[in-house]
Amino acid sequence: MKDQTIPRVLALFGLICVVLIAVAVHAVRNVNRAVAASDWVNATHATVNELANLAASLQAGEGSLRLFAQSADPRDQAACRQAYADTADHLEVLKALTRSDAARHPRVLRLETQALARAGFARQVLKTKVAGQHGEVLAMLAADTGAAELSEVMREIAKLKTEYLDQLAERDRAAYLQAQTTRWTVWTGVGLNFALLAGAAWIMYRDIGFRRQAAAALQQANDQLESRVKVRTAELSAANDQLALENLERRWANQALEHQLRYDHLIIDSISDLVLVVTKAGNISRINPAVSHVTGWDSPALINRPLTELARPAPAPDGRAPLVADPIGRAMQDGRDLRDLPVLLRNRQGGEQAVLLTLFPVRDANKVVGGVITLRSTAPVAHP
Repeated sequence: MKDQTIPRVLALFGLICVVLIAVAVHAVRNVNRAVAASDWVNATHATVNELANLAASLQAGEGSLRLFAQSADPRDQAACRQAYADTADHLEVLKALTRSDAARHPRVLRLETQALARAGFARQVLKTKVAGQHGEVLAMLAADTGAAELSEVMREIAKLKTEYLDQLAERDRAAYLQAQTTRWTVWTGVGLNFALLAGAAWIMYRDIGFRRQAAAALQQANDQLESRVKVRTAELSAANDQLALENLERRWANQALEHQLRYDHLIIDSISDLVLVVTKAGNISRINPAVSHVTGWDSPALINRPLTELARPAPAPDGRAPLVADPIGRAMQDGRDLRDLPVLLRNRQGGEQAVLLTLFPVRDANKVVGGVITLRSTAPVAHP
């Protein structure tokens, strides 16, 4: 079975990487959001401060204008001018800060219109006062209808400040929740990674245990195999020795058999009578030189040829056929000797001569496998 430890460990490390990437992406997004929120908070605080400064400069300019109208003190005149100059600066800053705020930027522009109108009125009063027309100044102040507009401006500034402060509070709550989410995400990722690492360590520990057990079992099997190999080697060595002895004995037996066969051939070849060896089927398998000398047939011409082509039973003296059609084959089947059977021996030239045939069956394990035939000459008979 295929080992699944490495794929499992790699899968766990892949999950760990995925978790780390997910936590890192989430943390980076929250950091970017926190940075953007921090920039927005700073801009909002600056807007609130500018609104407060705008309100203060408008109130300071209005107060300095009233004091200068009563006392004609140049310091009050300078304070009034400085206050309205600060008002213009604060308005420019507010317009820049709220340029991206589509909902509140138009309101700041309306505040600018109202504040500039009030600054224009203050310049007229200051100009009239410097010209020494004190009565005209009092009349202008008495007929002034901008106090209500100023109060409306102050209420609008206060309303804007409240909206921005509420938005800051909402952003603070959202930032707190976002920080909590980031914290829980990071700790969850860390815990999950520790769990995955523990799982990977457990899998590797278990695999190491299995490998140790397998190594021990393999070592035991090797030891047993080595002992079995030694036993088998000893058995094979003994068998080889026995085979060597048997081969030696078989070689001796073969040599003895070869010597015996050579002696048998020498004995058969030295007999002056005609000797043939036939199979059980009646085919010639060997002849001695006397047969070739008498018949003129050499050994290759007669081997594996039927005996009936060389010798046939002689007819009775009265010319009748023999009582047994194939006395030689019958004797082979019965496994008995056949002595002095008159037969006609045919030579290579086609002539025939009368001989006496004697058959001795050859047995192997009590089974007739062939026979040895001897032929002895008798009185010659007439040729056909």
